[in-house]
Amino acid sequence: MTSNSCPLCNEIGGELIWQSALYRVVMVEELGYPGFCRVILNHHVAEMTELGMDERNNLMNAVWAVEEVLRVEMKPQKVNLASLGNVVPHLHWHVIPRWQDDPHFPAPIWATPLRESTSRTIDLNWLKAALASKLLMLESFSKE
Repeated sequence: MTSNSCPLCNEIGGELIWQSALYRVVMVEELGYPGFCRVILNHHVAEMTELGMDERNNLMNAVWAVEEVLRVEMKPQKVNLASLGNVVPHLHWHVIPRWQDDPHFPAPIWATPLRESTSRTIDLNWLKAALASKLLMLESFSKE
């Protein structure tokens, strides 16, 4: 896949929460998975080892910052991190809060559902603000 045909080169990939020169963080609307985020590299690369060490560290710091906010604000039983790229070989990380009663638990969210989707009341505006605040602090810290 070339950058011309890559959906993550041509589209945001979800609701934009934060963007830096290196990456963007989006929230994905996925039934049963409120708070599901992606951290997407802004240029077309397929693998982490194609990045320089500073880019790798900055990207992973963003992934960890998103995970931390999801854990603190949503209190899930688990947070899944995944960088697959089999369908869209553009470097991106899925950061997915998980609960024991979610449709797929304990299987990956891409497996056959095991139960109906549960409704979970989440203040997404608060969560988005918390994510943006954490990423702003991260960005400020990395420039020092």
